[in-house]
Amino acid sequence: MRGRLSAAVLAALLLPVLAGCGADAPSGPAAAGAASPAPSDDVTASLKKNPALAELLPEDVRAQGTLRIASYVGAPPSAYFPDTSSRRPAGLDIDIAEGVGKLLGLRLERQDASFEAILPALSSGKYDVGTGNFGVTDERRKTLDFVTYINDGQGFAVRKDDTSLGKVTRLDQLCGKAVGTSAGTTFEATLNSQKSVCADAGKKPYTVQVFSDNGAILTSLQQGRIDVVMSTINGLRYQASQPAAGVTFLGEFHRLDVGFAFAKGSPLLKAFQGAVNELIDNGTYGRILTKWGTQDSAIEESLISPPETK
Repeated sequence: MRGRLSAAVLAALLLPVLAGCGADAPSGPAAAGAASPAPSDDVTASLKKNPALAELLPEDVRAQGTLRIASYVGAPPSAYFPDTSSRRPAGLDIDIAEGVGKLLGLRLERQDASFEAILPALSSGKYDVGTGNFGVTDERRKTLDFVTYINDGQGFAVRKDDTSLGKVTRLDQLCGKAVGTSAGTTFEATLNSQKSVCADAGKKPYTVQVFSDNGAILTSLQQGRIDVVMSTINGLRYQASQPAAGVTFLGEFHRLDVGFAFAKGSPLLKAFQGAVNELIDNGTYGRILTKWGTQDSAIEESLISPPETK
């Protein structure tokens, strides 16, 4: 069938599940397949421990020198496995976390976890910090805290051969369509909470299909079981830049800050905020974003749990 890919390739092509705004075409990895090489430049190699920043850490954390970080590894440009045999992740989230760890003099004990599992596990104390392209929403801020490091958001994509939609920036433009998205995300919450927009416009409602496996979303899109994907702007733009994916990016819906996630009131917040701001000030941050083609998602300053932009 024209435009159809194998399930394994599709799974590797689909993006991670949450947040922001990205460049039109990444200048980093050339392909999103499971064996796609990551950019070889180690942009955090020269970083050293910053004693002043390390002093912001709790004494017991400084003494043990390690942190438990839970990572959702989905696909480029946020985090993916360029070589599945080694299971060493690469991506913007990975580089930012590595840079923060070096500045704070900490070794990050990384544990892969599903997207849905990380946030509840932070509150229970299983992990110290989580990454997974987590958008900072007002609902999440009730029970968690965040240290921002990029600005991303929600967007839409269709099959490249589907010309039924032009630029899409509003949910009422999806009326009558089957929309696929990932479980436990801001995309699912947004779609379900605003279904009335179609009835208000006198149109047939859109339907929402939720998937726990990222690869299944793109498989369903390519096979015509869904019409539209709602997911991260950076990830969708990355897909659209890969000819094999057969995807067209339709537009942005809502911007969100993205950050490291912590249990509410974590004593690590100030240290992580200071480290991200040091990455911005010393130029490492800009090099990381350039590496992954996400310069348009840059922030000027890291913030702790800022209000959601409406």
